Amino acid sequence: MASAPIPSAASPADRPAARPGNPADGPPADSPASSARVGVTRIRAGVPAASPQADHVAEETPVALEYNGISHATMLATPADLEDFALGFSLTEGIVERPSDVRGIDLRPQCGGIVVELEISSACAVRLRERRRAMAGRTGCGLCGVETLPEVLREVPPVAAGAPVAAGAVLRAMRDMRARQPLHELTGATHAAGWARPDGSLELVREDVGRHNALDKLVGALARAGRDAAQGMILVSSRASFEMVQKAAWTGAGVLAAVSAPTALAIRTAQRANLTLLGFMRQDDATVYTHPERVIA
Repeated sequence: MASAPIPSAASPADRPAARPGNPADGPPADSPASSARVGVTRIRAGVPAASPQADHVAEETPVALEYNGISHATMLATPADLEDFALGFSLTEGIVERPSDVRGIDLRPQCGGIVVELEISSACAVRLRERRRAMAGRTGCGLCGVETLPEVLREVPPVAAGAPVAAGAVLRAMRDMRARQPLHELTGATHAAGWARPDGSLELVREDVGRHNALDKLVGALARAGRDAAQGMILVSSRASFEMVQKAAWTGAGVLAAVSAPTALAIRTAQRANLTLLGFMRQDDATVYTHPERVIA
């Protein structure tokens, strides 16, 4: 298989805040690849409408990842930014060690889904064959492709101490991310993951029906844009499960901020990884669960 070179993500400076129909943060929200138009009957004040109305719903497509011709994983995902997803998944799941280990990515529609064909280095392919397994994940599944408990609970290297961030900057970045979720605005069915600088300026956002997929897409977008995640913070529009903490810590980012609550295992994982974990991000409020010394007034 001849693989195309990995395309570079657009520079954050070239990607202004997105809105429905603006491709700044990926395909337009109303693209057939991301959403579908359906007829619905609305019920208001307990009374069904007399006639159907049009609505948009998020698409959910089987996405199969193949490495050097070997089928590895099949997940349900939003069929947008799949190059970002493939690279981010490969990095955070330890299939490759660095972006340059991925030599090419091709997308091939097949059987109502999309096959993502990745060409990886020989050394990575050998390691992958040793841990080869078949798996089919549900939407947002965080344990896809993992066979043993040690693999699930794998330790991640502690992140560096890094510079402190202002609480106001984290809160501002989270508020800004809400305005940069065109697919969620259109359908109400997707999660987002974003990366912001320490001053709170939001630079990249990715969306998906699965929260883990959204974060993998963000990781891939950062890698393709040549951005060092450790120079900023990661935000997610979901709860903070331990897999999200693992993936965030892998990037080297010192802060993970979530809209909803973390789990106990996520807190323990973040504590060991030297990651500052925030939850319940609401307007001007938040709760810091680990390493609060990194968050200043």
